[in-house]
Amino acid sequence: MSASRTKLYLDKQNGKWSGVCAGIADYTGVDVMWVRIGAVVLTLLGGFPWTVIAYFMIAWMAPVKPYGLYESPEDAKFWQRVRSNPKRTTHEVRSKFRDIDRRLADIEMFYTSRNTRLADEIDSLR
Repeated sequence: MSASRTKLYLDKQNGKWSGVCAGIADYTGVDVMWVRIGAVVLTLLGGFPWTVIAYFMIAWMAPVKPYGLYESPEDAKFWQRVRSNPKRTTHEVRSKFRDIDRRLADIEMFYTSRNTRLADEIDSLR
């Protein structure tokens, strides 16, 4: 896939107007309802001209989210974690690979070691 999964995109499929809040929600992993409520509250509490200007600037500058950017919901959650804390995510991936490697080593040790019970079971199957 040529599209970057660590970029902010406009999510027009889940958006109300131009997909800015839905894109921010997708980027951060926060529910879109909370992003919309936060934008409205921020606008009403004194950020009126700046939040509107920022909204339209993002709508103008950000690219539209490509169709099929994520293959599954788990893939979307993974990339949201990568964007929020890349070091933690790489640590999780390394930990999973270490666990898989350890389990494969245990299986290899079991099958390559001299295991008379296993050899007897294989002989009985012949």
